[in-house]
Amino acid sequence: MLVNIQTQTQSISYPGCLAQMYFCMMFADMDNFLLTVMAYDRYVAICHPLRYSTVMSQCLCASLVAIPWVIAILNPLLHTLMMAHLHFCSDNIIHHFFCDINSLLPLSCSDTSLNQLMVLVVVGLIFVVPTMCILASYSRIVSAVMKVPSARGKLKAFSTCGSHLALVILFYGAITGVYMSPASNHSTEKDSAASVIFMVVAPVLNPFIYSLRNSELKGALKNTLGQCKIFSQ
Repeated sequence: MLVNIQTQTQSISYPGCLAQMYFCMMFADMDNFLLTVMAYDRYVAICHPLRYSTVMSQCLCASLVAIPWVIAILNPLLHTLMMAHLHFCSDNIIHHFFCDINSLLPLSCSDTSLNQLMVLVVVGLIFVVPTMCILASYSRIVSAVMKVPSARGKLKAFSTCGSHLALVILFYGAITGVYMSPASNHSTEKDSAASVIFMVVAPVLNPFIYSLRNSELKGALKNTLGQCKIFSQ
């Protein structure tokens, strides 16, 4: 996309398109798994604070990163190899801002029923299972927080999960609209808008949302805003 912006062209080669599709799916899968891992991390921190360092050992943390990376690498590889075996018609105009699998399949002259089935099944499993894990974690978190006697304690516990929960709603809401709905419900405008959310907006918001929990960053931000007010006066 940066090359297209620099050269003012809107074309991409077939291998480049498949590579773009692969990496977009890989990083989306990894975001998905990391959100799930973070939900479990918050569950342990809030529900079992005294056992946190024991439960979240270095071995478990390494496994919680390595296993998602393996799945995130293999899953898009499956879809990319299946896509490479399809034949495409002469009109290869992608009505999207990147090579998304749902935008490429309608351009093929081959039978894409198996590809569409694999998208629903595999992508469904990869996103439904983590979603259920996140819901289970937050149900335990809410149950534990409601038992806290002080309102200040409840607010502090919920603030720990606020940034993560905001990204979960943003990310999974967009993913569900694009990949978990039937092909008949897809439209270029809706898919493009939803894809912008989880491909562009969510990654851009990540550092801001998580960094705002850092007290030093908050202090620097306040100082900067204070200096801006002084200069404006």
